[in-house]
Amino acid sequence: MTLSLISLLSQDISGLWLLLKTSTDEIMHQDITPLCAADIQDQLKKRFAYLSGGRGQDGSPVITFPDYPAFSEVPDKEFQNVMTYLTSIPSLQDAGIGFILVIDRRQDKWTSVKASVLRIAASFPANLQLVLVLRPTGFFQRTLSDLAFKFNRDDFKMKVPVIMLSSVPELHGYIDKSQLTEDLGGTLDYCHTRWLCHRTAIESFALMVKQTAQMLQSFGTELAETELPNDVQSTSSVLCAHTEKKDKAKEDMRLALDEGQSILESIREPLSKSPEQSLNQDQLDNQTTVQRLLAQLNETEAAFDEFWAKHQQKLEQCLQLRHFEQDFREVKAALDVLAQKIATFTDVGNSLAHVEHLLKDLASFEEKSSAAVERARALSLDGEQLIDNKHYAVDSIRPKCHELQHLCDQLAAEVTQRRGLLNKSLELHGLLEASMKWCDEGIYLLASQPVDKCQSQDGAEAALQEIEKFLETGAENKIQELNKIYQDYEPILTQDLMEHVQKVFQKQESMEEMFHRRQASLKKLAAKQTRPVQPVAPRPEALTKSPCPSPGVRRGSENNSSEGNALRRGPYRRAKSEMSESRQGRSSSTGDEEESLAILRRHVMNELLDTERVYVEELLCVLEGYAAEMDNPLMTHLISAGLQNKKDVLFGNMEEIYHFHNRIFLRELENYIDCPELVGRCFLERMEEFQIYEKYCQNKPRSESLWRQCSDCPFFQECQKKLDHKLSLDSYLLKPVQRITKYQLLLKEMLKYSKSCEGAEDLQEALSSILGILKAVNDSMHLIAITGYDGNLSDLGKLLMQGSFSVWTDHKKGHAKVKDLARFKPMQRHLFLHEKAVLFCKKREENGEGYEKAPSYSYKQSLNMTAVGITENVKGDVKKFEIWYNAREEVYIIQAPTPEIKAAWVNEIRKVLTSQLQACREASQHRVLEQSQSLPLPASSNTSPSKGNARNVKKLEERKTDPLSLEGYVSSTTLPKPPEKGKGWSKTSHPLEAPEDNDGWSSAEEPINSSDAEEEGGVGPRKLVPGKYTVVVDDEKGSPNTLAVRSGDVVEVVQEGEEGLWYVRNLTSSKEGWVPASSLSVLLGKSSSAQCLSSPGKTPRSTLAVP
Repeated sequence: MTLSLISLLSQDISGLWLLLKTSTDEIMHQDITPLCAADIQDQLKKRFAYLSGGRGQDGSPVITFPDYPAFSEVPDKEFQNVMTYLTSIPSLQDAGIGFILVIDRRQDKWTSVKASVLRIAASFPANLQLVLVLRPTGFFQRTLSDLAFKFNRDDFKMKVPVIMLSSVPELHGYIDKSQLTEDLGGTLDYCHTRWLCHRTAIESFALMVKQTAQMLQSFGTELAETELPNDVQSTSSVLCAHTEKKDKAKEDMRLALDEGQSILESIREPLSKSPEQSLNQDQLDNQTTVQRLLAQLNETEAAFDEFWAKHQQKLEQCLQLRHFEQDFREVKAALDVLAQKIATFTDVGNSLAHVEHLLKDLASFEEKSSAAVERARALSLDGEQLIDNKHYAVDSIRPKCHELQHLCDQLAAEVTQRRGLLNKSLELHGLLEASMKWCDEGIYLLASQPVDKCQSQDGAEAALQEIEKFLETGAENKIQELNKIYQDYEPILTQDLMEHVQKVFQKQESMEEMFHRRQASLKKLAAKQTRPVQPVAPRPEALTKSPCPSPGVRRGSENNSSEGNALRRGPYRRAKSEMSESRQGRSSSTGDEEESLAILRRHVMNELLDTERVYVEELLCVLEGYAAEMDNPLMTHLISAGLQNKKDVLFGNMEEIYHFHNRIFLRELENYIDCPELVGRCFLERMEEFQIYEKYCQNKPRSESLWRQCSDCPFFQECQKKLDHKLSLDSYLLKPVQRITKYQLLLKEMLKYSKSCEGAEDLQEALSSILGILKAVNDSMHLIAITGYDGNLSDLGKLLMQGSFSVWTDHKKGHAKVKDLARFKPMQRHLFLHEKAVLFCKKREENGEGYEKAPSYSYKQSLNMTAVGITENVKGDVKKFEIWYNAREEVYIIQAPTPEIKAAWVNEIRKVLTSQLQACREASQHRVLEQSQSLPLPASSNTSPSKGNARNVKKLEERKTDPLSLEGYVSSTTLPKPPEKGKGWSKTSHPLEAPEDNDGWSSAEEPINSSDAEEEGGVGPRKLVPGKYTVVVDDEKGSPNTLAVRSGDVVEVVQEGEEGLWYVRNLTSSKEGWVPASSLSVLLGKSSSAQCLSSPGKTPRSTLAVP
């Protein structure tokens, strides 16, 4: 039908085009006078000859040659042009009769008459019927002309007769007076200027009509040969261009019509002035010519209008079709995406809560897809409307309408089917959870029945009734027939779900068997009491904690039985449960226990390796399937403008993370597959490389913000389609964050099963290091949110801790602001503790989603740690401590959320201040060494220095080269033997106590300068002061003869040795050994007053001294 409509439309347009072409051809093929009045206008204005419009008796046109003295001077070319033009004006019919020439030479000489007649006779281009000559009127000239004409008659022999007239009345005998102008005694109204204007206008109009016809024919040819474009933009452009050209053609035709009407009115002007007058023949001919041109122009315009209407209809229908096809492609693509998404809804859920979540997702999907479905149905209706309007492309539109309706119906059917399956799954999981809950309650009932009360007959009967009553509730809650479950829920039973159903059914059967055994035992007790029988209750283990499971129990989360534990835990936990059950059946020997732990360690290692391989594959998939495709020229057109050149922002340093795991970490992990308990070493060796995760996490907010802006980009959809991923890119961008947190869980699990193994310490250290990285990542995420700080945060050293506190201020020198006068209400501040400063910021919550919801921190002030002191305890609140500045000029009372957080902060600040004390002490020792080397040596018979001084200088040099190394303080000679047990100080030792009146403590208050040291005999080993000390320099490995200690350990001095070594007891690990005295700092005892610790501030030479 479409082809027939197109054919019919084409035939109509072709017919109209032929009609238009015929009209224009008729105009274009009209004979146009070779000469136009405009071309010889100056020659016509001389008026040596004119066509007055008069006619002879037989209708012959009359050309008048008025008396023109300079006739002989007219060039032959001009004379020929005028004659040719004048003879071309009358119609062919009139011109065929022949022209009558009236030559007026009444005022001329005979010689001129003869020359004029001969010239006219020789040059006249048309037929002549009669030549009438008005000879000179003077007596002499008339007599001369008569004689000359008689004697020279042969000279005037022409094809037509030449009649010599003596007067105007004689002329009237040949031509009627009404056909002669006034100068020849006639009444014909003739104005040469008016005649010339009319002729110029008519010829110009005729030319305009011809040009208009040519333009219409050319435009019509263009329209007829135009091919219909294949896209909306091109079709719109063609329609607009053709419409503009049509409007211009119509305007040209309107101007031509107006011009013709104006000329016609000018020709008829004499009639309008005087109705009695009539138009002469030439005027009538002019009027006829103009009317004919106007009629042809009107016919051409009508034909063009009809042709244009058909052509415009064709273009408009083509545009409608292209719009429909474009919308169809967009809608179909959207429906295809929806069909792909609904195809991914294959999960039937693994728990009741999961199924409910899936149903919500399905409802959300249906709501989001409704817009696309509605648009598709509306487009189908638009197509039907085009068909009803007899569109030429019916055969192309109708199948697309049917396809849209089919896709919408198919999508609706898929959604309905998925909802039906999920409702089935919801029903099944509800049944399973009811059964599990019933089993848990039953096991709890058995475990909670008191055994002693069941020994009596009444107690046994009561327990029996309680059991029977509970079993009656099983009809509503338990699974009746397993085969019926399989039959009823066959469409949704996956392998995992079927195993889950079997395990629940097995748990139900086991519970019922336990009930039957308990019933049998209780019936015996109730029936016969000759000998007390003590039934053994099943071991409830952790079942007595709660009679009901937690809400939303997922598959694999059953409690209260070994079967439930196996369902809830991972593969290695199931292995643990299996080993635990197997050990209950045999003696629990140490060998069996170690074997079971080895199995569990292997399970953890297998999970670590398996998940590591999957992680590496996922990173590679993202880098190749998304990141590399952003540089693919074939995919550039799919990338939105906001995503251009943003690959580094979107993916961060994921490529660096991938190369580390693929080339290094995964391969090294595989080396520990046979000794999983030593895997902690692998983490410790690569702990520095794990710092790359901090960079990735810091970039994550920018990445997630960019993803939210561009998640609808077709590029991501195309890449996801190629990779066949069910999850979008943002899920994979979260993998590195999830992986770094997964390691600490696996290390905890491995440490749990390796406490007595060789690598336990490495596992513990690796776990602490991973937790430290996670803390550093978390801290850095807060650190980058600080705003308003003018300096470089990296100059403040490593970020040690951060947290929110309530802060009160107290300043000695007055208050800078009025609002600080009375701080009864605390300020809420977020503190950032760095190695060199502590920052006070105000936390500001942000609105948004995801990372955009993270808070920002407005910088308020900072305190340099070199001038900071702390008061650990504030009376009245165990959660408060003080940070004071510049000898308590500024005091900040800090209240932590919990005492534990307070203790952690106080300890960390103490470590910072202690390390500063240590640095100052070493700097002071270094200056003493330089001074001692610059002093002159005392005179002595022996030029070499004493052994003691040399040893001291050597030790000082060793300290200078490596001030933080414990090995530099240990002599190569044999260390002193440790003291015998029970022996200690030679004099009574006692712990040092701080004075009662000491409200605070700062190392700057009691300096020991280098001059004091020199007076006491130069630089030597530190003098022993009994009491407890804190280790300020780490030496975890230690030398073969020294004790391994860590910064922060508390030790008690037992004996003073040589070479600056003290024999101490580590109160943290209960181990004893030698340590360098320089690595210890005195620990002040607790008192009723507050204990304070401070860095030396402006006195770098001051060191920690015993009060």
